[in-house]
This record gives sequence, structure tokens and C-alpha cells, in this order.
Amino acid sequence: MAVPNYTYLKLKMSGPSGIITIESTYEHAYDCDVKCIEYAKALVEAETLIANLDRLGSELPEPKCGTRTFEPVEAIKLVPVDPTYPDDRALRINATLNIK
Repeated sequence: MAVPNYTYLKLKMSGPSGIITIESTYEHAYDCDVKCIEYAKALVEAETLIANLDRLGSELPEPKCGTRTFEPVEAIKLVPVDPTYPDDRALRINATLNIK
């Protein structure tokens, strides 16, 4: 059981050897109030963000399952992965890009 007194910035509570009194300063009380307001703002922003993410998650379209392959729209050219090694491995790049 504790009794706060906001006028004098004191907190009194019973202890094993009598009453315990805890004092503070106005600067410390002001700093605590500022931190409390910052925490409250952060909490409101976090709750708003979670609500927006939930709303956006419910609006997402269902993923389409299929076995489509990627087909390039523009012209492509093949660039060997390792020109010194003779095999068929090559990268496909846009025909307008430089090899290097």
C-alpha cells in the first residue's frame, strides 16, 4: 500500500521499520511525463500500423498456383558464364546490354 502526494512529489509507504518516504524533483517528474507521452505515442502508432497491416493482408489477392515459365518480352542474347570453360552454361541478358 502506497500513498502518492503529487503536490509535494512524495511517495509514502509502510516498511518493516516504519514509514518509507521517497522524494523527487520537478525536473525528474517532467522527464517522466515526457517519456510517458513518447511511449503512448509509440503505442498508438504501433497499434495503427498493426491494424493497417491486418487490413492490407486481408485485401491481398489469392496467389495463383501454376507452372508458368518466365519468357522474356524483348530480344535477348546469351553470354557464357565462363568463356574459358567449354559447356552450354550461359546467362540470358537483354540484347541492348553490354556483356561486361
